[in-house]
Amino acid sequence: MKTKFSVGSICAGTLALMCGGELRGNVAPDRMVGGICTDSREADADTAFVALRGERVDGHDFIPAVLASGCRCIICEKASKCMEEAGASVITVSNSELALAYLANTYRKALHARTIGVTGSVGKTTTKDMIHSVLSKRFHVYKTPGNHNSLVGMPLSVTEIPTDTEWAILEMGMSGFGEVERLSVAAQPDYAIITNIGTAHLEMLGTRENICRAKLEILCGLKDGGVLLLNGDEPLLAGIGGKSYRTVYVSATGKKADFSAQNIRVETDRTLFDVVWAGGTERDLCLYVMGKHNVYAALYAFAIAVMSGMSIDKIRAGLAEFKPEGIRQNRSECCGVTVFADCYNASPESMIAAIDVLDAYCQKTGHRGIAVLGDMLELGTDSAALHRGVGNHLAKSGIDWLFTIGSGGSQIALGARQSGMTTATIRQNRFLERPEDTLAELEKVVQPGDAILFKASRAVGEEVIIAGLKDYLQSGAK
Repeated sequence: MKTKFSVGSICAGTLALMCGGELRGNVAPDRMVGGICTDSREADADTAFVALRGERVDGHDFIPAVLASGCRCIICEKASKCMEEAGASVITVSNSELALAYLANTYRKALHARTIGVTGSVGKTTTKDMIHSVLSKRFHVYKTPGNHNSLVGMPLSVTEIPTDTEWAILEMGMSGFGEVERLSVAAQPDYAIITNIGTAHLEMLGTRENICRAKLEILCGLKDGGVLLLNGDEPLLAGIGGKSYRTVYVSATGKKADFSAQNIRVETDRTLFDVVWAGGTERDLCLYVMGKHNVYAALYAFAIAVMSGMSIDKIRAGLAEFKPEGIRQNRSECCGVTVFADCYNASPESMIAAIDVLDAYCQKTGHRGIAVLGDMLELGTDSAALHRGVGNHLAKSGIDWLFTIGSGGSQIALGARQSGMTTATIRQNRFLERPEDTLAELEKVVQPGDAILFKASRAVGEEVIIAGLKDYLQSGAK
């Protein structure tokens, strides 16, 4: 990953201070660099290279190649003779990954933007994008691009926040304890959001209670006087509060909360709902995406926009203009077949939500429903049971066909059969490395008027099947 410093070039001596490191030998302290990168292939004379130690590769091994590319500013944990011979400005730190957090924190303090930190088991990106869509109707807003929500991606994103930004929305992912704490301390959010507590990361954390503890680490960086926004429909998040911050709850079940959604109506191309809050009731707010789960993201956006002083008209417009990006909740038409591509990531909660969207669409249109579901990762010892639970839920819907991919997918198929779905309407492919097998079976079944959901963890690579299916449909339509 590579970013350009939004404040312009920074000298090596100052960069060392911002990273909490030391400029070794005080070599070329006035050397200017305009950005920073962690990929050796992106290093150049204007960019500082950060040597990170990963599970598979060590960035320090690529320093000779980085120097050969013209890079002359290195942030690393150990210096080497080749750097000295090249006359490079070498910033030594105790931990390169932690140095990025120091850099982000220092950089953040120089900006005037109000910051929103978003974490949670599912819905982080949708919530980030929804808030961006709404706040952009009045303010200059920055959001972390794509999935740059890691211990590396989020801190680097902070360094590219434009200086005229009024709101910065930073997504914070995690896989274990301590990660959200580090990101939150780096970002110093004015507003912190926990979208929900799901079952993703059970492999690392063991229980939902531990996942909740890990997500609550976002409080570690929340500014005094800040606002914590929580899902009021999640019992694990009930009754959380503190003297140094204010807690705001949202609910999409009609439950009493600071911002409560009522009268939710899911139609074939949109979702309508009312919001009840201290300012009254706003009726018929509209999202041009399907699914009750999207209403939670809208409530967070509505709440922050209200607290920022935005008019209801602008909030309505921002919600209506929201569009999912990439292969998240993406709906398209191809030769009479409706394709729901939602295969960027998957957890039991998001899988069930996607199934409900497909089922609702088919119920309203009368179309046949086909679900192509694959493995959900990082679920630990409960993985098989959680996959079977998804199959159980699907079997109770009105979806006509189930295609599964991978060993976890086979558990989805088993759960569907155990709950009454006939074997004749289930097709299994246990091999992740053979997506063409699923495509071949799908081609035998699909017909104009069908609606097909693709949902799995990113590693399954279902987008290959989607592309193949569209090629097949288009070739048959010619």
